[in-house]
Amino acid sequence: MTWLDKLDWRILLVVAVLLGLAPFQPEPHLYEKLKMLVNGGLTKPVDIFDLLMHGAPLCLVIMKGIRQIKRKQKQ
Repeated sequence: MTWLDKLDWRILLVVAVLLGLAPFQPEPHLYEKLKMLVNGGLTKPVDIFDLLMHGAPLCLVIMKGIRQIKRKQKQ
C-alpha cells in the first residue's frame, strides 16, 4: 500500500470532488447511483461502472485517511 502513501492529498481531493460531483446538473452521478443502489435499481452494467468510476477517488481518500490515522496512532 505504499503507492497510496505516495499519492498527493491535494490532487486526490480535487479529483474526488470533481468526479464525485460531476456532472453538476441536474444531480451528481455519484449521488444518483447511490440512490439507485439503496432503492435496488442499480442493475445495468453501465450504472455499476458509473458508480465505481465516480466513487473510486472518494474511496481512495477514505483509505488514505484511515491509513494515515493508523500510522500516527502507532507512533
